[in-house]
Amino acid sequence: MNITRNPTRSVRIGSATIGAEHPIAVQSMTATHTQDVDATVAQVNALHNAGADVVRIAVDNDKDAAALAEIRQQTSANLSVDLQENYRLAEIVAPHVDKVRYNPGHLYHHERSKPWQEKVRYLASVSADNNCAMRVGVNCGSVDPDKLNQYPEDDSIGPMLDSALEHCRHLDELGFTRYCVSLKDSDPQKVIEVNRRFSELRPDVPLHLGVTEAGMPPDGIIKTRIAFEQLISRGIGDTIRVSLTVSNPRKPEEIVAGRQILTDIAEGRVRSVVDYGLDTLNIISCPSCSRVENEAFIDLAEQVKEMTRYAADHAITIAVMGCRVNGPGETDDADLGLWCGPKFVNLKKGSESLGQYGYDEILPRLKRELDELIGGR
Repeated sequence: MNITRNPTRSVRIGSATIGAEHPIAVQSMTATHTQDVDATVAQVNALHNAGADVVRIAVDNDKDAAALAEIRQQTSANLSVDLQENYRLAEIVAPHVDKVRYNPGHLYHHERSKPWQEKVRYLASVSADNNCAMRVGVNCGSVDPDKLNQYPEDDSIGPMLDSALEHCRHLDELGFTRYCVSLKDSDPQKVIEVNRRFSELRPDVPLHLGVTEAGMPPDGIIKTRIAFEQLISRGIGDTIRVSLTVSNPRKPEEIVAGRQILTDIAEGRVRSVVDYGLDTLNIISCPSCSRVENEAFIDLAEQVKEMTRYAADHAITIAVMGCRVNGPGETDDADLGLWCGPKFVNLKKGSESLGQYGYDEILPRLKRELDELIGGR
């Protein structure tokens, strides 16, 4: 299939370059604890050997940053750093990575009285000084609160699009153009729509595609395939991430799945069902990553999938999140949500909290709520 790509500019990330003149790059993220240097190096290299063009590592504190410096010495992979909520760590980690990723919705967590424009100016300056690219990563469940307040509650795409465009304009004004943008949602249709609209307004900016919280294979791959096929076949997308809930040893499956999807699209084997999941049970779960606070999260996601099979014909969404970063916000839009802490699982019904339960208590409690939802429809 001969696909005419959007005329996006080239952005170099270490030895890789993304943009219209280059092949679509495939990325992944480590699921090990960053401070476990040996395990993280092993996973980075496993992903690199599987064909990852860029590997992302989360850093949340000074100890993570120190570990990242050691990791850098033991791998030749192109590294991206996820700053999570502490943007000030940028100057510590930037010397050791090739790309800095920040989430506009997380910038308000620190130094709340400081304008976001000043924080972005700092990030751009640090990235430029250390020869790093940047990613403006906008996620459906963690959009800047100021943007959310400007749109109706039922419009989740508008705030994401507005935030991304605003940050692009600011980076352009600063003279920093070595960046890409991602706009992610757990709903493939929303991913298609928001990226399509962004690409029409900013066809010059490279796009990082992904369906966040896609879940476990094979459903997670199917949801991702839906979005990628619809976008890439229209020339939209310069780098991709397949986000799957899998155990640590299976992390390279994300790279294998991503490359297979790209091969199928290039060879004209576009086979997704666009309305997949609209009238069925939809389980979304975040990818296993270093932010997960209890490895039992992955087993729990599998148990939820198995326990809820009896509800397969009901249009209900259940979210299973593995940490405090994604958990609180990205379960709000689900009918039932679980976000997992170190010792307890927080159960939610929409945005309403239903309490905390032990990992050995949560499944019966979840089933009770699910049965009530089914009975009420």
